This record gives sequence, C-alpha cells and structure tokens, in this order.
Amino acid sequence: MKLRVYKFLEFTRAEGPGDRACLWVQGCPIGCKGCAVPWMWPEDAGQEVDVNDLSQRVLCGPKVEGITFLGGEPFAQAEALADLGARLRCAGLSVMTFTGYTLESITNCGNSDWMKLLSVTDLLVDGPYIHEKHDLSRPWVGSTNQRFHFLTNRYLHLKDSMGALRNRVEIRIGSNGELTLNGMFDTRNMHSFINAFGLAQIESAVVGDLR
Repeated sequence: MKLRVYKFLEFTRAEGPGDRACLWVQGCPIGCKGCAVPWMWPEDAGQEVDVNDLSQRVLCGPKVEGITFLGGEPFAQAEALADLGARLRCAGLSVMTFTGYTLESITNCGNSDWMKLLSVTDLLVDGPYIHEKHDLSRPWVGSTNQRFHFLTNRYLHLKDSMGALRNRVEIRIGSNGELTLNGMFDTRNMHSFINAFGLAQIESAVVGDLR
C-alpha cells in the first residue's frame, strides 16, 4: 500500500507529546484560507512511499513514543494511514492525527476508511484552520476552533494541563545549506526570528509546518 507524502521526520519534539516521528501527507481537498503550507494541497505532488517501508523507518529509527500524522489532509489518505497506524500501535507506539474535518463529520460520514484511521488514533486534533480565529496560545494548533479529542487513555493525563504546554520550533540546516523549520510558529515574525539567530545570510527555502 502506498502513501503520497510531502515530508517525513524520524524524530521531533515539536509535533505532539513526547519524542515522535512525524509524517506530512501530500494533498488536501479543504484548502483553508491563510494556510501556511498551501504547497501541500496538490494531490499529484510529493512522492509515493510504501507503508511497510515507512513503518520500518519508524521502528528502526531513533527511539520515539509515537507518530504524528499531519498534512495536507490525513483523512484524504485514511486507508493507508490506518494501515501504518495499526502497525505502529502493535509495536506499542501512539498515534496523533490532525484533520481539517470535525470529529462529528468523520463519525457521521459512513466512510469505513475514515473510521479505521480514527480507531488507531490516540489523540485527534480536529477542525479547519480559521484565519480570523488565529491563535497560538495552545500547543500544536493554530486557531481557537480546533479541538483535542482524547480517543484513548494514552494522553488523557494531558487533558487538564494543555495550557501549560508550550509550542516548540525546530531548525535544521541541510548539507546543501537549506534551512527548514517545523513546529508552531507565527510566520509574520519569521524574518525577525531568523535574523535573531544570525541566519539571515543563508539563502534557503524555509519550509515546514509553520501554521
């Protein structure tokens, strides 16, 4: 089974609770106004990756407690992600899934693949990014309408302490000099942020999950 992927990180501490792997899928039918990653919308971009290969990269890579599915829109590739999530859950890892749909629309749609992905998800973040409700005061989300659903007991201990968790930004400089960022970050402050770290001279493409 294949997944259309934009980016995969074997290790991150910015995309959910604890040490995680993170997968950004390619393709999004929602296209939220003000989305920071519109290059992940086209369904024919990115690259195809085998689910089995991805699961082995996670399991044989740096030690992590789980994986986060981002996008793009994960539920647009629900069948393959459910397969990947099931493999990793069997190995004891957790699954965190982001979606622009609401939990109610997912459960009421009658789509069996959507329900399979939901069934392997421990922590679901739902709702579209709404530009007019932009807010970064909570971890991992970009607007006030987005909600956290603790679908298993795995992260239930975080439910009453979300406000104490802080967003992180990770910076990576590739061997070709390309600068990449991931995590929650206000793109309006991007240039001042880069200048503060003395990185302005690096001619690079700044990409990542900068919602």
